[in-house]
Amino acid sequence: MGECIAYPLDGILDLHVFRPKDVPSVVMEYLRACRERGILRVRVIHGKGRSVLRGTVHRLLDGNNAVESYTQASGDASGWGATIVFLHPAE
Repeated sequence: MGECIAYPLDGILDLHVFRPKDVPSVVMEYLRACRERGILRVRVIHGKGRSVLRGTVHRLLDGNNAVESYTQASGDASGWGATIVFLHPAE
């Protein structure tokens, strides 16, 4: 069974604390929970590294109907080590 981790729902998801194999489910669940609570702008911190994690995150976002758009964070918000996600409001 998976371990349940309490994580703050504040619109900032730092993936450094999660195992790479857990990232897809963590990202999808976090976005769902944010959208449910009306948090429609989310910063996903994936790090700079070799861009593998960023690629994973972007593929997840591309296939998610709840995502309105996303963009690389600007230099003052972690630069290319983070992605800003804009969500559609929940219905």
